[in-house]
Amino acid sequence: MSTSLYWQTLGSGPDLVMIHGWGMNGAVWQQAAEQLSQHFTLHIVDLPGYGHSAESHGEDLADIANQVLAQAPEKATWLGWSLGGLVASYVAIHHPNRVNKLITVASSPKFAAEKASINESGISKAAWRGIQPQVLTAFTDQLIDDFKLTVERFMALQAMGSPSARQDVKQLKQAVFSRPEPNPRSLLAGLKILAEVDLRDALEQIQSPMLRLYGRLDGLVPLKVSKELNLQLPHTECFVFSESSHAPFMTEHQEFCAQVSRFAL
Repeated sequence: MSTSLYWQTLGSGPDLVMIHGWGMNGAVWQQAAEQLSQHFTLHIVDLPGYGHSAESHGEDLADIANQVLAQAPEKATWLGWSLGGLVASYVAIHHPNRVNKLITVASSPKFAAEKASINESGISKAAWRGIQPQVLTAFTDQLIDDFKLTVERFMALQAMGSPSARQDVKQLKQAVFSRPEPNPRSLLAGLKILAEVDLRDALEQIQSPMLRLYGRLDGLVPLKVSKELNLQLPHTECFVFSESSHAPFMTEHQEFCAQVSRFAL
């Protein structure tokens, strides 16, 4: 396994690290990068196991974050989409000296849905909205049979509900398949992270200014998540893209770039 990750650096201005989501690679940022590179020095990574970093591997969230940190700028604004939002949040929690500001895009501190419950002390725990565990299990099973088809299905799921869904999926496919296919071992590790990681309590440790971006039509990170976090993290900023599902940087890329620039500059 290779120990160095593939990075693309472009533009000039304050440092901005951009982290893609599960099954994807850094090419998904192409459209947004053209605009943001006019204001920022962009550092776009292919996570271990993905794209040009396909020969690397990240076993868990800490391992992935540490590999990214090893080659990231000493201090930057960190922007993470979906699974990448967990990576960026982990860095902000455990390495606050490396993060100026934090931006999460269509991300959740806990991607797997959870039913309401009552513990042994009689304290009730509210339900948490997210991806149904059986959906994540199905993706895991399908990966073993046909991982390319599984990734394509995940792309369709990400765009579902967006008025430009067909175009969004086409763009995602073109971007992702322009680079080497992800390695199945890393895809499985990523699904395990989506199924098991819960950073909800740890988010309160984040010291840097934080902007949370959501798509109103997102089926993977329902809007209820943003409302829950508004209550938990009242000091953070939140913006909802009215026409977007899970990929607002494609569906509403002008507004996406405007929100990032407003917050990070």
